[in-house]
Amino acid sequence: MRLIIKTIRAGNMTKPITITYTDLPQNDFSALFQRLHHDDHARPLTCEQNVYTFASGTTFYRQIFPDNTLSFGFSATAMHWLSARPSFIADHVHATGARKEEYELFHHQAVIDWETILLGRARELVAGGVLVFANFCIDEQGHYLGATGGPINMFDWFAKHWRKLKNNGEITESEYHNGTFQQYYRTVNEFTAPFQDENSSIRRAGLVLQNVTTHVTKCPYAAQFREHGDAITFAKAYIPTLRSWSESTFLNALDMKRTSAERQIIIDRFYQAMENDVINAPGDHAMDYVHCFLTISKQ
Repeated sequence: MRLIIKTIRAGNMTKPITITYTDLPQNDFSALFQRLHHDDHARPLTCEQNVYTFASGTTFYRQIFPDNTLSFGFSATAMHWLSARPSFIADHVHATGARKEEYELFHHQAVIDWETILLGRARELVAGGVLVFANFCIDEQGHYLGATGGPINMFDWFAKHWRKLKNNGEITESEYHNGTFQQYYRTVNEFTAPFQDENSSIRRAGLVLQNVTTHVTKCPYAAQFREHGDAITFAKAYIPTLRSWSESTFLNALDMKRTSAERQIIIDRFYQAMENDVINAPGDHAMDYVHCFLTISKQ
């Protein structure tokens, strides 16, 4: 963000800049405000002259700003979350492991959602405004988050342990199916398709695709393990980052008739089993990040 401010200041030193951070309404914005006003590692952003910061608890599936008021929009690692879960997956936890008919339902929802996101941003952008997105994807080699050719496919691994809880009678069949991620990883073609047709709603709204690339970022936790070689240290660092974005799906899959303590015990046991796997075979595990980077402008 400081680099963006510096770039703007290079052209017009006194131009006022407003920055609005957005997330879901249930997000805890207090950590953001603390960082903006009391950053321990750098000069707080709010100390920058003529910079004004705001927050909006509004999903990107709705319009966030008034028409023609946004100059630059950025989003990272978020738009794989769908607006709705179109189906349960019979014997997996993610669309990447779904059967053909299940996968098509997720694909259909993803097409609708991508159009909704883009049309909302098209209304918000000023003419000449720019969007930069860094989204999880399935790249040209068929790679995606946690599945880049290594011994373990991360989502298959999730499914294996979630299925084991069902087979052991620790969760019900219904709870097993409820553990379906509300996610879809688009391919490059799926990201770019709305821009190829000049008569599409996206093109008619004035949006033009300027650039698209994919990139694989190697798992930093696996890289650190290769340096220190301590399997327990690796597992204790690696599992929490997986848990940070996956736990809500599995926790919410459990029947609310269970006590909160009972639900937490099941979830803790689930992640402990995964941690044990990492300790026993650390070289098999990594979560490489696979992103599609898009630059989009409004005419």
